[in-house]
Amino acid sequence: MSIQTINPNNNQVVKSFTEMPPEAVEAAMIQAEKAFVLWRKTVYSKRANLLHMVAMIMRERKEELAAMITLEMGKLLDQSRGEIDLSADIFDYYALNGENFLGDKILDPKQGEALIRHSPIGILLGVEPWNFPFYQVARFAAPNIMIGNVVLVKHASNVPQCGIVIEEIFKTAGAPNGIYTNLLISGPRASVLAADDRIKGVSLTGSEAAGSSIAAVAGKNLKKSVLELGGNDAFIVLEDADIDQAVSWAVIGRMNNTGQCCVAAKRFIVIDSIADEFLSKFKAMLIDLKVGDPMDVETELGPLSSEKAAADLADQVQRSVDAGAKVVLGGKRLDRPGAFMAVTILTDLKPGMAAYSEELFGPVASFYRVKNDEEAIMLANDSSFGLGGSVFTKDIERGKRIADQIDTGMVFINHPTWTTPELPFGGTKHSGYGRELSSLGIDEFVNKKLIRVSALTDAF
Repeated sequence: MSIQTINPNNNQVVKSFTEMPPEAVEAAMIQAEKAFVLWRKTVYSKRANLLHMVAMIMRERKEELAAMITLEMGKLLDQSRGEIDLSADIFDYYALNGENFLGDKILDPKQGEALIRHSPIGILLGVEPWNFPFYQVARFAAPNIMIGNVVLVKHASNVPQCGIVIEEIFKTAGAPNGIYTNLLISGPRASVLAADDRIKGVSLTGSEAAGSSIAAVAGKNLKKSVLELGGNDAFIVLEDADIDQAVSWAVIGRMNNTGQCCVAAKRFIVIDSIADEFLSKFKAMLIDLKVGDPMDVETELGPLSSEKAAADLADQVQRSVDAGAKVVLGGKRLDRPGAFMAVTILTDLKPGMAAYSEELFGPVASFYRVKNDEEAIMLANDSSFGLGGSVFTKDIERGKRIADQIDTGMVFINHPTWTTPELPFGGTKHSGYGRELSSLGIDEFVNKKLIRVSALTDAF
C-alpha cells in the first residue's frame, strides 16, 4: 500500500513512506504489552503530568503542526491552528478531570459496603481519520491513557506525517515506550490486528464501511468497540429565527473544514414562509467566499482532502442532478489545479437521490422547504444517519421540544453542531455508537469493577 503525503492544493506528491512490515507491528504489540504492565500501576498524577506535557508541546509547536495539517489534507491554516488548540485543550481537560471521573463510586447496599472501582483494560487500537488528524487522536488517546490503558493508532494513509509527529510528541513529553504507538499500516491490516487477543478494545472514526468491518471483527472476538461514523446533520430554521444570524451560522456550519466534517450542517430545512429570504442570503454569502491556497490566510475555501474526494463529491452531485435535483449554485469541479469543488447548493431533492440519502463530504448544501415543525422533524429523521443537528428559533422551549424529537446523538439550538472537551460526542443509527469527550468519553474502555465488603454477620 502507498502511504504518501499529497498536497491537495496541487495534487503533488510531497513525501512517501514505507508501510510497517509484520515483524515491526509485532514488536510494537510486545512493547505495548510491557508498557501496560507498568502504566496501569502508575498514579493518576503521573498520567496527568504526561497529558499536560503533550498539551504544552502541541501549543509550543502550533505553527509547525498546523502547517503540517494544511499540507497533508488541505484545511485552512487558521482552522488548523484552531485544531491544535482544541487538541491541547482535550489533553489538559482529561489531565485536570480524569482522576475525579475515575474515582471510586460509593454504593449504598442494604448491608456491608460496596463501591465501583475503575480499572484499565489493556491495549486499545484506534483507527483515526484524516479530516481532523490531531483532534480525533486527542479525544481517543487522552482519556484512555489517563485511565491507564495504552494505545496503538492506525492513522489515515493520507496524513502520515501527522501520525508520525503525534508519537514523537508523546516521546518528547516523556511517555514510556509503548504508551502511544503510531502504526503505518493499511486499513485491511488494521482489521486483522483488531482480532488479536492482545487488543482489548477498538475505536474507529471513519466511514460506514470501515466501521462495519471493524465492528464485525470486534464483535466476533468479543471485545468492546466505539464507532463514530458519518453524518447528515439537519439545520432547521424556524420562521421566528434571526435569519441573518442563522445564515451566518449556516455558512460556518457547512463550510468549516471545507465541509469535510461529520457534524457539518448538510441538510438545510427551512420553514416555507422564510425559505426564499434564507436561500437568497445564504447563496450571496457563499458566492463571496474566496477560493485559494489553504496556506494563504486570506483564503476562505480551500481544496478537498484529495483528488478522489473531489471526484467522488462531484459524482454525487451529478447523480443527483441526473435524477432531477436543481442546482442553485455551483455544481461542478473548479477549473484549477488541485482537489477543488465549487460551492454548491442543491434543491428539489427527493428520496432515492444521492444528495438526499448519502453524506456529502464537502462544500455542497442540500436545501429543503417545509410547512411546519412536524414536517421539519419528519425530514430531519428521514436519514440512516443520526449524529448531530441544530434548530434555529427565538423560542427556546419550542427549540427544545423539536430537539427532543430529532433522532440523533446531539442537537444544538441556535448554533450548528460543535465540539468542546466537556461535551459528549457521538451518534445513533448508522452514525455509530459510544461516546467520546466529557466524562462519558472516559467510561468506554474501563472495567467498572464492583468491590463488595460484607459484614461478618451477613448470612446467605
